[in-house]
Amino acid sequence: QIDGDGVFKYVLVRVRGAGAPAKDVVRGHGWAEYHADLFERTAEELAPHGLSCECLGGGRLAHHPVEKKIHVYGYSVGFGRADHAVTTEKLKAEYPDYEITWADEGY
Repeated sequence: QIDGDGVFKYVLVRVRGAGAPAKDVVRGHGWAEYHADLFERTAEELAPHGLSCECLGGGRLAHHPVEKKIHVYGYSVGFGRADHAVTTEKLKAEYPDYEITWADEGY
């Protein structure tokens, strides 16, 4: 789940359920002042379903839907840098017709 347009923070989260394999998900929204805001909201939404999660790191997304481009970059001060290659693969599955790039540079 990411916002439809703009530059915003994101987190890569590993979700676990009882007896099920873990799944990594991306959450990125412009309303979040801190990466922790994204992670806490995700944890709160998953808890009633018996799911737990851990934050694997964060960064920023620049989403440009008109150009069909997403750029993944940066890091989270609190959680560290997410594996942008993993994030990029997750986004490619959701946005197959987009050009999705990543870089470790930038904040």
